[in-house]
Amino acid sequence: MSSEAVGRSMPPIVTLDDLTAMMAADEHHRYEISPEGVLSIMPPPGYAHAIVATRLMVWLAQGGIPADHLAQAVGLRIPGRRGGVGGRIPDLVVWSKAQADGVWLPTGDVLLVAEIVSPGSEGIDTVTKRAEYAAAGIPRYWVVEQDAAQTVTMHQLDGEQYAVRATMPLAWVLNTSPAEHDLG
Repeated sequence: MSSEAVGRSMPPIVTLDDLTAMMAADEHHRYEISPEGVLSIMPPPGYAHAIVATRLMVWLAQGGIPADHLAQAVGLRIPGRRGGVGGRIPDLVVWSKAQADGVWLPTGDVLLVAEIVSPGSEGIDTVTKRAEYAAAGIPRYWVVEQDAAQTVTMHQLDGEQYAVRATMPLAWVLNTSPAEHDLG
C-alpha cells in the first residue's frame, strides 16, 4: 500500500496503534509521531546510514554491552508534557537492562539514544527529538552527521536539557570504549 492510500484512511487522531498498522501496511516509509500529534513520514534509511548504525552497534557489543540491551530502529513511547504520547524510532537505543517484547517501549531504562542525520531530518534530529528525549529523561543523546568525518555530537542531560559533552569524528569514538562514555 502506498503512503497516498494510507493518507486517505488516516484517522483524525493518530495513536501508536495506528502508527504500527501504518508501518505494517507501508514498508516503504517510517512513521513517527511527536507527543503533540505531529506525524512524520520518512523513507527508510539508506545504506550509508545503516552502516553508521551498524558500526556503532558492533562497537557497543564489542565493548561489553549485552545484545539484549541494544537495538536498532525500535519504537520508543515518548511521553509529552501535556499528557500526550508520541512514538519515535531512534536509529540506535541502549538500555540498562533487557526489555519486554513490544512495538513501543518505555524510556525508563534507556541509557542512550543515537540518531543518524539524513537529508531532510536535520531539524527533527537536532532540535525536536533532542527536546523530546530530554523531556523523557533519557540521559544521553548522540547525533551523528553524515558529513565526511561522520561527526558525533554527544549530549548529556543536565537538568531538563541536554548539554554538549563532546563532539568528535565517529572514527575517534570507535577507538574508545563504551565505558568511557558511561555506557557499560
